Amino acid sequence: MIATSENILVHKEAGVLTLTMNRPEKKNALTQDMYAALADNVVAAQSDPETKVVLITGSGDSFTAGNDLGDFAGSDDSPKGENELPPVGRYLQAILNAEKPIVAAVNGLAVGVGVTMLLHCDLVYASPNATFQTPFVNLGLVPEAGSSLLLPKLIGTQKANDMFLLGTKVTAADAEKMGLVCSIFDESALIEEVSDRAKALAAKAPNAVILTKQLVRKDHSVVAQQMADESVHFSAQLKTAEFAEAALAFAERRAPDFSKL
Repeated sequence: MIATSENILVHKEAGVLTLTMNRPEKKNALTQDMYAALADNVVAAQSDPETKVVLITGSGDSFTAGNDLGDFAGSDDSPKGENELPPVGRYLQAILNAEKPIVAAVNGLAVGVGVTMLLHCDLVYASPNATFQTPFVNLGLVPEAGSSLLLPKLIGTQKANDMFLLGTKVTAADAEKMGLVCSIFDESALIEEVSDRAKALAAKAPNAVILTKQLVRKDHSVVAQQMADESVHFSAQLKTAEFAEAALAFAERRAPDFSKL
């Protein structure tokens, strides 16, 4: 059974499964329920003969602000059994292992996993107002989703460190120059333009598309191991005083103070 969430809209048309993160009042911050719905839909798409492409986007003025810190602070993200991952882990594994292409339409703010998930997408488009930020260290955390390997490979070590260590926000124009984004479309036209491209991709020879994706992403096992290594440190950091202070500071709308930890 596919998990459902009122905050994940699901629409299928012309071979394209569109998943919309729909929690605009919270800038589409992701909860465990949302991750579960995303994971199940991406996995199900792989065996659905009617689905050729998965398109991921957000509602309102944001793609996603990343993890809902309140939701994650009170959860146990460790595996519950030998083969049972928490929802976020299942989603990251789903996009890592997806054979069919994943396309993203970044319609605004993209923070944390809102950026790192893009590294597993085969085509990424953005609106001019989109921004990209990976403030893991700011939150007392470490990069995830294989991003500590994939982002430096894509944009270079210096730029990746600027985003990881300092949490520097990147504009859509700079993201396009770096190669993080394929093209930029006007905000009003973004979803239509990306949907048209996704439908065009869905109409192509499916096996040739899948094989081409495999050839382009031939470092799958290396990325999988990096993701596993990151997950160990990420899970451990969630239980530290550093993350507790960062989460409290976020809630209190102040800068975190790590000097006394």
